[in-house]
Amino acid sequence: MPTPLKIPVFILLLSKDDFIFTFRDYDLGADVTWGEKKNLEPLRVFFKLRELDLVWNNIVLSSGDSTKINMVRSFNLTITFNPSDIVRINGRVNLNLEKNTITKKWQISRWIDESNL
Repeated sequence: MPTPLKIPVFILLLSKDDFIFTFRDYDLGADVTWGEKKNLEPLRVFFKLRELDLVWNNIVLSSGDSTKINMVRSFNLTITFNPSDIVRINGRVNLNLEKNTITKKWQISRWIDESNL
């Protein structure tokens, strides 16, 4: 199961029900995939946050059509638990986005974290 810091809350708000999150676990030396959107237990720590600041940077790659897009984009994420406990992450994410046919809104179907933590 991924560590709580690897799954920002906004992902759940924008993701599809069959959303897949993948990150590199450097302790295991392997990629870990998590696809249980309904299992929110790993995210309980985020409700205790003081601040979550995500800054999107340049788009490295973008391809797709009017219903599906693959995008690689860099970001800076600052997570403030309290004034003496601040985590800063600079990384890239490889996103698959799909347009909902009913709402016409884009949703994240897959998030592959390419950060080096």
